[in-house]
Amino acid sequence: MKRAGVLLLAAVPVIATGVYFVMPTDSADAPVTPPAATAQSSREDAKDRAEQEREADDALIADLPPGLASAAKKELAQQLVSSAENSTTRWRTAYGTIDDLGDGCGYTAGIIGFCTGTHDLLTLVERYTEAHPGNGLAEYLPALRKVDGSDSHEGLDPGFTAAWQAEAEVPAFREAQEEERDRVYFEPAVRLAKLDGLGTLGQFVYYDAMVFHGPDTDADGFYGLRERAMKQAETPAEGGSEKAYLDAFLDVRHEAMKAKRPGIDTSRVDTAQRRFLQAGNMDLDTPLVWEMYGDTYRVP
Repeated sequence: MKRAGVLLLAAVPVIATGVYFVMPTDSADAPVTPPAATAQSSREDAKDRAEQEREADDALIADLPPGLASAAKKELAQQLVSSAENSTTRWRTAYGTIDDLGDGCGYTAGIIGFCTGTHDLLTLVERYTEAHPGNGLAEYLPALRKVDGSDSHEGLDPGFTAAWQAEAEVPAFREAQEEERDRVYFEPAVRLAKLDGLGTLGQFVYYDAMVFHGPDTDADGFYGLRERAMKQAETPAEGGSEKAYLDAFLDVRHEAMKAKRPGIDTSRVDTAQRRFLQAGNMDLDTPLVWEMYGDTYRVP
């Protein structure tokens, strides 16, 4: 079932406005609904429909197996992503990692690769500071806001990397990293994959793409990639083959990675996810073996 919420939101105001202008009246004194009230009513109707749709989606998901959201599979997902982001399956050792990878994203840090140039690191520190004022990163918030969207280190050097590493020793900041990972990447990816009819492997494919490409709607963002894949193959929810759809999604993703950085290593697609798909491991069952940047990883 292809989602149509955005189209609905766009169409409702036009239809409602048309009703008020074309309906005949029996009296010149008949009350005329102000355009502002019409627009407000249309927005409320659209909001009600969106809430009803979300409730229906929630009910659908509640009846499905946990998939990647189960404790064991979620742990496996973090190991897989960490092998790509931090070259280790021991993802809990990465809270304090921070480096500029020269990819235009500024500093990349933490368990999921939060970046100073892509807004997610800024959001993490803002939310953490709201809950824990006076933490060791709070003083860098003005600089983080200034460099957001760029690869600049202005106002961050020389102390920010040391401050990040020190704060990563604080349990509350480790918890904040995990919560932000789940809120921004894991939970939306798994939810949408389930609505698209995808099993555990497909849910991971969405999650890893969300992490790497960002939860954006432009052509190279996760949602843009999904739309492109859906033009090539139907999702299982639309009656299509799960394998064929995931093949199309990985093709689109591989192309997007190469277009963004021609020399990039695409191991996370080619010798990990594609390998699992070709083996028919749709439930992402262990034992699992994959290669990342020339290194071999195993989960027994």
